[in-house]
Formats: sequence, C-alpha cells, structure tokens
Amino acid sequence: MEDGNYGKVSFLKILAVGLVGALIGGLVIGVIAIQYINNIDNEIVQNNSTNSGLVESLTIEDDPPTTVEAVAELVTPAVVGITTVEMTQDIFMRQYERAGVGSGFIVTENGYIVTNQHVVTNNPSKITVSLKDGRSLEASVVWSDENLDLAVIKIDANNLPVAILGDSDHLSVGEMAIAIGNPLGLTFERTVTSGIVSGLNRSIAISQSNIAEDLIQTDASINSGNSGGPLLDNEGTVIGINTAKVDSGEGMGFAIPINIVKPIVEQIIQNGKFTPTLLGISGTDREFAKYYVGDEDFKLDAGILIMDVQKGSGADVAGLQKGDIITHIDEVKVNTMLKLREVIYNKLPGDTVQVKYTRGEKTSTATVGLMGQEEISRLSNSIKN
Repeated sequence: MEDGNYGKVSFLKILAVGLVGALIGGLVIGVIAIQYINNIDNEIVQNNSTNSGLVESLTIEDDPPTTVEAVAELVTPAVVGITTVEMTQDIFMRQYERAGVGSGFIVTENGYIVTNQHVVTNNPSKITVSLKDGRSLEASVVWSDENLDLAVIKIDANNLPVAILGDSDHLSVGEMAIAIGNPLGLTFERTVTSGIVSGLNRSIAISQSNIAEDLIQTDASINSGNSGGPLLDNEGTVIGINTAKVDSGEGMGFAIPINIVKPIVEQIIQNGKFTPTLLGISGTDREFAKYYVGDEDFKLDAGILIMDVQKGSGADVAGLQKGDIITHIDEVKVNTMLKLREVIYNKLPGDTVQVKYTRGEKTSTATVGLMGQEEISRLSNSIKN
C-alpha cells in the first residue's frame, strides 16, 4: 500500500509541476500574443481602406490527398486476389487439394497479371482471380520460373485497369515504398501499407534449395497473402513484387526488383509466350562463389564466376571458359545472376552481346551470340547422345 500511495503522490507532484509550467508558459505566450495582436489591429486600422473585403475574398480549400492516398486510389483497382487450388499428396501417397491465397497486379488491359511463382504453385488445378469490381475469373499460367519466383497468368477480360511498371535500377535507401496486397487472405483484400526502402541488393533463403538475390528490403508491412502484390514508389509506379518477410524480425519485407519482369512481360505481350535468352553458361555471384569453389578464402569482389560452359553455345564459340569472371555485358555491370538475366532477357535469340571478362590478371572482351532455351536443350541432348 505504501508503494502505491507513493506512486500516486509522485504522479500528483509531477502533474502539478507540469500544470504550473503549462500555466507559466501560457501566460508568457499570452502576453506575447496580446502584444502581437494589438500590433496587427493597429496596422489593420491604419490600412483599413486597402484591406476592406479581404476576409470575404479568403476561401477554405479541402486538404489535398497525401501521397499514399493518391497512390492507393490510382493503383488499388489494378491489384487482384489470387486463389489457387493445388493437387498434392501426403506421406501415404493419397491425393488431396490444397488451397492458397496471394496477390497480383494487372499489367495489360486484356488481362495479363504478374505474381509470384509460389502463389500459382507448381501444379495448380484451378486459379481464380478476384477483381476489385467484384468479378471472379479463372486464370491460366502463361509463364513461371521457380528460381526467380515469378509468374505471369492470364484472365479473359478487357478494358482492365493496369499498374504502370517503374524502374528498380535507380532506387535509393530512404525513399517512400507502398505495398498493396491481400495479407492473411481476401478478408483483408487490397490492404495498403507504407514505409521506406530500407535496403537494396539483399539476399535471403526462400527455401532449402533456393536463395533470392538483389531484393528490395522495405519496412512497409508485408504478411502472408501479400506475395505477388506490387511495391510502389511515390509516383505510383511498380518498383517490385512483394515476395517474402523475415518472421523473426519486425518490419523486414522483401520484393523482387521489377526490372527483371519487364522484358518478360514485353515478350509475352508481343508473342504470347516468353522464351529465355541464354549465354550458354552456368555461373554464380559473390554471395555463393566461395561455397561452389570450396575455398573459404576465395573472394569474388564483383562479377559472375563461370562455373561451366555449354558445349557449342555462344559462350563456348566466343572462347569463354570455366573460371572466367564476367564483369560487364554491353557495358552494364553484372554483379548478380539476377542482373545478368535482366540484361540477357532484354535480348532475343540470335542477338549478340559484348561480354567483358577477366581471366587471371587479364581483362578481355568477347562477342557472344545468344541462343534460346530450346536451342541450348538440343545441344545438351546431342552431346549426351
């Protein structure tokens, strides 16, 4: 009881001191304010003829929308809910259906939608897209890549609202980031959260066999169900695809940079499908090079370490070898496999690129002809046979 009374007395003392301080402050401010108002009154009296009608001419305008409000109003109609039913089996080999919910965003008026591969899954039996106007439409997978954790799906609709794709190559830590999606399911559909770009070029393990690289880190709240939704800048353009969060930390969400998606979407719009363009190498970047090399002291400060070269490929014909380090493609620095893919995906099979690489202490440049996935596969099969 004594401790409780002491707390009450201390609180009352603090409150009393605070009130006295506030009253003193109020009195001082009041004296200053009265003097200031008197001065203004004198000026108004002296200039009455020039100020007549001033009050009548003043109007009160509505508060303009905040940046987040404006972006939400602009982009929310293009954000969709994606419900997937996947066929799977238990340890007893019994088949059953498993449902999942994620997000996506419309990129063309005729119904192409970008999302995560893990949202549409490897073996979907049904994909349903929920639009803001209340319609639910079935979708089909046009393209997906488990390594990139990206997918493009299509619904049969026209005159749809679209999200504008931005540029993820020129982001800065500290700039605004806005996430829109369906956290924890469609009950909270099109939830808008805001924050900043907290970091760039992050790498995290998204499964036991897959590590995502070059991610955008944000403190805009991202939860299960946000996957596949857009991460936006202050102009309302998409800078990333929300894909993961760190459960052990607060305010640590991650998005795939949008620039890797742009050439894929462009080719799908033109051709109805996407065919990856390849150099003909397998490689690794600085994040994982030492593990593949097997030498803890090995350091790759920049570039892509070539682990293998496909026989007969453009890289092989150009003279690239295992152990070479690619630093630039067409004068663009490539320090991650994601960046390498982004540059190559902007080309077509049959195009050539200038590859700058180092071999030991020597730096060279080679002209490499690019091939499509089907051509590379044929080369592999012919070698095996």
